Amino acid sequence: MADKGKFYMTTAIAYASGKPHIGNTYEIVLADAIARYKRQEGYDVYFQTGTDEHGQKIELKAEEAGISPKEYVDNVVSEVKKIWDLMNASYDNFIRTTDEDHEKQVQKIFKKLYDKGDIYKGSYEGLYCTPCESFWTESQLVDGKCPDCGREVKPAKEEAYFFRMSKYADRLIEHINTHPEFIQPVSRKNEMMNNFLLPGLQDLCVSRTSFKWGIPVDFDPKHVVYVWLDALTNYITKIGYDADGNSTDLFNKNWPADLHLIGKDIIRFHTIYWPIFLMALDLPLPKQVFGHPWLLQGDGKMSKSKGNVLYADELVDFFGVDAVRYFVLHEMPFENDGVISWELLVERINSDLANTLGNLVNRTISMSNKYFGGVVTDAGVAEAVDDDLKKVATETVGKVEKKMADLRVADAITEIFNLFKRCNKYIDETTPWILAKDESTKPRLETVLYNLVEGITIGATLLKSFMPDTAEKIFAQLNAKEIPFDELSTFGHYVSGTKVTDAPEILFARQDLEEVMKKVEELHPKKTEEPKKEEEGIDIEAKPEITFEDFEKMQFQVGEIIACEAVAKSKKLLCSQVKIGSSVKQIVSGIRKYYTPEEMVGKKVMVLVNLKPAKLAGVLSEGMLLCAEDAEGNLALLTPEKQMPSGAEIA
Repeated sequence: MADKGKFYMTTAIAYASGKPHIGNTYEIVLADAIARYKRQEGYDVYFQTGTDEHGQKIELKAEEAGISPKEYVDNVVSEVKKIWDLMNASYDNFIRTTDEDHEKQVQKIFKKLYDKGDIYKGSYEGLYCTPCESFWTESQLVDGKCPDCGREVKPAKEEAYFFRMSKYADRLIEHINTHPEFIQPVSRKNEMMNNFLLPGLQDLCVSRTSFKWGIPVDFDPKHVVYVWLDALTNYITKIGYDADGNSTDLFNKNWPADLHLIGKDIIRFHTIYWPIFLMALDLPLPKQVFGHPWLLQGDGKMSKSKGNVLYADELVDFFGVDAVRYFVLHEMPFENDGVISWELLVERINSDLANTLGNLVNRTISMSNKYFGGVVTDAGVAEAVDDDLKKVATETVGKVEKKMADLRVADAITEIFNLFKRCNKYIDETTPWILAKDESTKPRLETVLYNLVEGITIGATLLKSFMPDTAEKIFAQLNAKEIPFDELSTFGHYVSGTKVTDAPEILFARQDLEEVMKKVEELHPKKTEEPKKEEEGIDIEAKPEITFEDFEKMQFQVGEIIACEAVAKSKKLLCSQVKIGSSVKQIVSGIRKYYTPEEMVGKKVMVLVNLKPAKLAGVLSEGMLLCAEDAEGNLALLTPEKQMPSGAEIA
C-alpha cells in the first residue's frame, strides 16, 4: 500500500485527579479507532496521549490523602495507563506533565514569551473555581456559579503573569474564517466565535502564587506556571519541540498536528488559547480540533458526587473489551451526547454483536464444515443474487472511508454492519440447506459459501480498527488474511480451497438482562432508604375559571428534546430543539438554573404546542415546556410517567 504521509494525532491529556470513568475512557477508544484506521489506510501515524498532573486541585487531594502530590499522581497515572491498555489503545507516546523534559521546555517557553513581551506581570482579582482552575468575572457567572461546572466560586486576589490574548485575536478570527475545517463540529466553531472571540478576548492569567504544585517560573520562583500553558504545550514538548530552536526530527516531521481530539468542555482552551500560544511561538496551527460530545449515564453527565459512574474495567469484566469498544463508538452521535446504561449495553450486544455478526460467522463456518468438511471453494456457479452482495461488499470501503474522513465514526461502523446484515440476508435468499439436498446444486452451494466467507473477510478487515481482537478472531476462524485497503474494492481475495476451523468459537454470547442486573446489584448494592416523610402540599393563588372551550384551544403533546444549548445573552434561559411527531420546534425556557443543556437532551417532555411564537433574549420561542414549581420557586419538568412516542397527544 502506498505511503500517504504522516498523521499526528493527540487526545486531551487526562487530568490525574482520579480514576477515569467510561465517559473519560470513550475519548481514548475513539482516538485509537481513528489511529488504527489511518494506519490501515497507509498513513504513518503518531498517536500521543498522557496525563495532566499539576494544579491546586491535585495539591488539595494529595493533602487530604496524606501523601505528596507526586505520589498521588503516580497512583492515578498507573490507573489511567492500566485502563488505556485494557481498552487496547495503540498509542505511540504517553506524556506526563511531571516529565522532566516537559517541565524544562515549559519554563523555556514561558521565558521566551516573556522576553517577547507577550507575557507581563500584574495582579489578578476575581472569582476562582478550584475544580476548573479558572478565574471568572461576576458577569461571566451563571446564577452566581462557575459557568463551566456549576460549582461555587470564591473571591481571590494574587500577583500573576498574564498573556496578551488580544494581540493575536484578529489573526485567530481570520484563521478560523479561512479554515472551515479547523474547528469541528461546526456548532463548536460558532460557539467559540460568538461567545468568546467576537465579543473580545481578555488577557489570560498564566501563573499562580497561591499553591506550589506546578512548574516553577524559573526567573520568578514564587510563581508556578498556570495549568493551561503547562498542559497545552504537551502536544509539542513530548515530540521534541525546543524553544531555543533545537527541535528534534520527530517534531519537525510531525508538527503541525493533524488532529487534536478533545471533549467539548475544553474546546475553548484548544481553539483559542492554544492557537494563540502557537502564534506567539511562530509555530503553525494544528490542522483540526474536534470537540466530541459526552457519553452520559442515563440521568446526566457522570460524576462521583451523583453516584452514577461506570468504569471501563467493570464493563469489560461483564462483556469483554471489544463489546465495550463497539458500544461507546457506535452509540455516540457525531454532535450530540450519547447515553450508556447496562440495559442499552445488553440490547446492543444481543442484537448487533451476538446476532448480526456472531451468528453470521458461526453459521457460515458450521455450514462449510457440515457440507464440505470445512473446505471453502469458489466453484464459479454465479447467479444474479450474488451481484448485489458483491456490490454492497466492495462499495462499503468507500462509504466507510467517507464517514471516517469526516470523523463520523459511529456512521462508519453502521456501514460495516450493513454489510454483515446483507450477508445474513444473502443466506436467506440462497437457502444453502436446500442446495445441500441435491448433488447437482452442490457447486452452487460451494459458490454461495465462498461469497459469504469473502464478504465476512472484507467486513472483518474494515472492522479491525474498531474491534481489533474480534477481527483477528474472525480471520483465524476463516483461515483468512486481512485484505489491503487499496484492494478492498474488488471481490475474490479469499483463497479458494482454504479450510476453515473445525470448531467455530462463539464471538459474543447472548446476555440475559435479568442476570446482568442481578450481578450489578451484587457489585453495587443499593443503600436502604429511610421511609419518606409525607410531603406537605402547597397552596397557590387561584386563577379565574375557564370554560372547556377555552381548554380545547390549547394543544398539549409529548416532545423529545434532541438538542439544547444555553442562550448566550441570558443567565436563565435554555434553547431546546424539541421533536414533536415529524416536526421540530425551538422552545426557550427559563430553567437554566435547574438543568444543564446536557441533561436536557433525550428527555421526553410535555409541551404546549400552539402558544403564539415570541422572542426571549432575542431568540425565537415556538412553544412552552410544562414545569412544576414548589414554594421556593424550584422548577421540575413534567415528563410522561410511561414511555410515550414523540407527538403523542396530552388530553
